[in-house]
Amino acid sequence: MTWRGTTTTADRLFAALPYLLPLVSAVMAGQAFFLFISDQLPILTPVVGVLYLLISPVVILYSLVPGGFGSLIVFFLLLFLVVRNPNISHFIRFNTLQAILIGFMISVGMLLLSLLGGIPGFNLLIETFLNVLFLGGLAAVGYSIVRSLMGQYAEIPTISEAVYMQVR
Repeated sequence: MTWRGTTTTADRLFAALPYLLPLVSAVMAGQAFFLFISDQLPILTPVVGVLYLLISPVVILYSLVPGGFGSLIVFFLLLFLVVRNPNISHFIRFNTLQAILIGFMISVGMLLLSLLGGIPGFNLLIETFLNVLFLGGLAAVGYSIVRSLMGQYAEIPTISEAVYMQVR
């Protein structure tokens, strides 16, 4: 639904682009899943290669900043230059903030799971939740990218409501 006007092709592409950021977080959470898939179903190995190819520009961008602050700098740049800029279309600002929130949720989940990593006996639970973060993040990002490219708002319960409250 495009309730704030029509979207151009450029708007659709620029709205889908920020979803590469949470895709990086999801892929990092799913590295163990990738190893399992590659061993069990070798036919899906090209899909894993395509995912790594998609996120490689973002990983290179992150690595340009020393100290691991690349993602933090990109977050602030997107927040202040895109989301808070009323001159940019609502469609792009909405999708940018939604991508930021999806990435934030995946990162917080990974942080909480890393805190459990030192406790013996939690390995299976941690791997299970990392797979949930990966598959859930991949589903949310994939859905959002497809809807953005179609020129429609990706309605994800709770996340989209929070974004609507912030982006006017």
